[in-house]
Amino acid sequence: MATTPSHDELVNSMTGGMATRQSPFSGTDHFRADGRPTSALRAELRAINDFRNAWTCISSIALPVLLIAAALWVDLLFVTLSIIFLMGFVQNRMFILHHEGAHRLLFSNRKINDFVGITIFGWLSFGTGTHAYRRAHTHHHRDEFGPKEPDFLLYALYPITSSSMRRKLRRDATGVSGYRILRPRLTGLFNRRFWLNSLRFYMGQLFIFSLFWAAGSPFAYLYLWLLPFMTVYQVVNRLRAIAEHGGMTRSADRRQTTHHVRQGMFARIFLVPLAVGHHLAHHVDSGVPFRNLPRLTRLLEQEGYITEDSSWPNYRTLWRALAAKVNV
Repeated sequence: MATTPSHDELVNSMTGGMATRQSPFSGTDHFRADGRPTSALRAELRAINDFRNAWTCISSIALPVLLIAAALWVDLLFVTLSIIFLMGFVQNRMFILHHEGAHRLLFSNRKINDFVGITIFGWLSFGTGTHAYRRAHTHHHRDEFGPKEPDFLLYALYPITSSSMRRKLRRDATGVSGYRILRPRLTGLFNRRFWLNSLRFYMGQLFIFSLFWAAGSPFAYLYLWLLPFMTVYQVVNRLRAIAEHGGMTRSADRRQTTHHVRQGMFARIFLVPLAVGHHLAHHVDSGVPFRNLPRLTRLLEQEGYITEDSSWPNYRTLWRALAAKVNV
């Protein structure tokens, strides 16, 4: 009789294909042996800039409004298709702000942080506007690839073959992945356990739909808001996510759980805006706001925690490595 493999067995068989052994880090005057900053530096790095973050939130909401207005006003197929494509990247940016709010790093006032980061950007990124994502994401930071890791399968089994990568991206680009994500909200209305969160999800999307209705173009909700999420956003989200943890493994050394990728200009604008690309630094200390992550990364490099051996020169090189497994 077959037995269910333990979680440790799953970790050993399904992860670690991209993790490399790092030189031990013994700590410095500014950093502990696990990479976390010592108390004085940590207090500096954890300061939240409320004013600048407010501007970031306002501009991040204004951007899709301007894009949608341009699509409706110009009403040319080329312009509309371009905006559908761009909207997927804008939605990625809004999810990142939701992520920042989930860490309570968007505003120093907790009520404002939760209203803006959890409710508003939660709805805008096709969430429920509740703390459900925060609760799941906490497990991701407490024990990457652990038993409660919410995205274990997303990061596991890399490297994969190029044909497998193409299949994944094709499912993302054609809406298959998006449907799998939204399907629980469709079926949740008929399941008492998920009914409340499903209702909250629809409340958010109904609010967004009402804005399209008020603008006189309710049908545009489908192709300027839902379609980009179902297609472009899914591709962007996968490429970003696997660049963060694809093929890494469970370890107390964050350099074994999380990739460090050097940030190019286009990556910072489109794929990893708001410093989310400094992901190793984020996992070293998840209490550091996004504005201070580049500084934390620089300090970790200067102090020797992040080395050439633990760095990728760009995202293209990492993606090629993630899809470099040979067919057998």
